[in-house]
Amino acid sequence: MKKRTITEMERLTLQDFQRSDKLPIRLVLEDVRSMNNLGSIFRTADAFRLEGLTLCGITARPPHPDIHKTALGAEESVAWHYEPSALEALRALRAEGYHLLALEQVHDSLSLETFVPDPAMRYALVLGNEVHGVSEGVVSEVDQCLEIPQYGTKHSLNVSVATGIALWQMVSPLLPLLGR
Repeated sequence: MKKRTITEMERLTLQDFQRSDKLPIRLVLEDVRSMNNLGSIFRTADAFRLEGLTLCGITARPPHPDIHKTALGAEESVAWHYEPSALEALRALRAEGYHLLALEQVHDSLSLETFVPDPAMRYALVLGNEVHGVSEGVVSEVDQCLEIPQYGTKHSLNVSVATGIALWQMVSPLLPLLGR
């Protein structure tokens, strides 16, 4: 085996990415405190060609060197905006027709591997603070909570790691929307 070169990977230019069709998924970040986690989430959103991010509460906003350190420029390709309140952001997204999901451990959560996205729907997935997770107020507002099964001694995953896992599960069935 031999690694592919950047040219062989045929990645989109920034302009082509911005004009391209996106998957109907928006990430809502509630009080994500680490700029390194935020940068990593931007990079993952770029990799999966998501519609965009809504940054809420204490979540930092680009431009910032600590975000760029892990985003590697994805903060320039992925559409984003800031809303002070995650709850208000979700209410606005619901009014726009989004199905609201949160990645959180709650009673009656749906195990991630059983979630099958509907290609006709638009989704907003809430990811929470590194210590406290998604707030109770936001959990009570969403339509469904998804949970990543875990079998070790820790009760949670890093928010950027959890984002990648959840998105892979959500994106895989939607790849035909991108012509793949």
